Amino acid sequence: MATEDEERRGLIIVSNRLPLSVKEENGSYKSSLSSGGLVTALSGLTKSTNFRWFGWPGKAIEDPEEQKKVSDALAENSATGIFLDEQLAHDHYNNFCNSVLWPILHYQSGVAFNEDAWKAYQRANEIFADTVANEANAGDLIWVHDYHLLLLPSLLRERLEKQGKHCPIGFTLHTPFPAEDFWRAIPVQNDLLKGLLACDVIGFHTDEYRRNFTESCGRSLGANTEKAGQVQYEGHESCVGVFVVGIDPQKFNDSMQDRDVRKRIHELEKQYEGTTVIIGVDRLDYTKGLVQKLEGYDYFLNTYPELQGKVTLIQVAVPSREDVKEYQDLEKEISTLVGKINGEHATADWTPLIYMHRSVSFAELTSLYCIADICLLTSRRDGMNLVASEYVACQENKHGVLVLSELAGAASFMSGGSVTFHPSSVKELSDAVHKALTMDEKEKKERYEELREFITTHTRQC
Repeated sequence: MATEDEERRGLIIVSNRLPLSVKEENGSYKSSLSSGGLVTALSGLTKSTNFRWFGWPGKAIEDPEEQKKVSDALAENSATGIFLDEQLAHDHYNNFCNSVLWPILHYQSGVAFNEDAWKAYQRANEIFADTVANEANAGDLIWVHDYHLLLLPSLLRERLEKQGKHCPIGFTLHTPFPAEDFWRAIPVQNDLLKGLLACDVIGFHTDEYRRNFTESCGRSLGANTEKAGQVQYEGHESCVGVFVVGIDPQKFNDSMQDRDVRKRIHELEKQYEGTTVIIGVDRLDYTKGLVQKLEGYDYFLNTYPELQGKVTLIQVAVPSREDVKEYQDLEKEISTLVGKINGEHATADWTPLIYMHRSVSFAELTSLYCIADICLLTSRRDGMNLVASEYVACQENKHGVLVLSELAGAASFMSGGSVTFHPSSVKELSDAVHKALTMDEKEKKERYEELREFITTHTRQC
């Protein structure tokens, strides 16, 4: 049974961006919950835990009176805003997090280091540390999230100790952690490792990412990694583990019972009657392998001309970082490929590829998952990829097949029930899709039941 102190203990969640959108209305502000993978993973806490969420509110607000109004609006949703000026927010997020850390963490080479961006990253982490340390109460559990705040644990520990507060600190990385050869490309790698090693617990999504981190700590810092699951450095011991992020299957079950969703499912089933539907849902990001997916699908259509008119890929590409040139170029490349595929293969009564470059509602997403015979995920690297679990949650009646990149984080746990392939091989992708398309009902059901077991035993409430 929890002691009285433990019952009073609060949970502080810290992420770069608050899971809230703030809008000005008649001179005041209103905040409302937004969507996202981290929100999905943690939303179950609202039912059982008293917590506060700290982060940037998504807009630069420098006037103290306006900051007070925004803070009041955020407080209604148990959130505390950490205010960064526009230039600092840009340099921290775009110039360092997205231009340096993101590609390195996803095993990309050739990344140019920017000293000014690094200083902005340090400064932003310091501002976060100042705010959280001042607001925290002794004994609060502090849970920091993701690559934007790798320095925060050590800065926070230092400030808390000066204030005489003892607070356990945990950290979860929602991206991959790369092999050492990639990680060493950052000249400040040791600073970032030291930042994390001030934590009591550090969590990764797969054993590969945990192992890469542990090995980097040992080789770069000389940390003691002999004890399994622990890293000892400068008198402090950090527990390092694998923590699987899940979804809430019941949320999808409830959606499938909704009258409007059932109507939409019926409409889509009628529209695609006699056609094998492949669904892809990804953020528009180079780590998701969208170019490789389309090239592989084009290869598939050329390899199996007898399937003309019988297969349709519906690809949802959620816009991401639209102000960044690399992402603009990626969208242009994908649009060109979409045009090429439909131009070469479409007929008067059949379109092989439906491309939706926009967000879709939860109801529409549920409907698409339900009618799809195959879900195709081609990630070149990612943290977990909850789309795999979301698709399975909607397939209890159909037993659709999950065709999953072997480099997706989810493949560490879901490969047994999936058809896996290497995302860089158009032939492997094509063969995997064909295997899924020709699989008998007995094997589909067996594979599905294995996947269903995983998603129901690794929910966001676990």
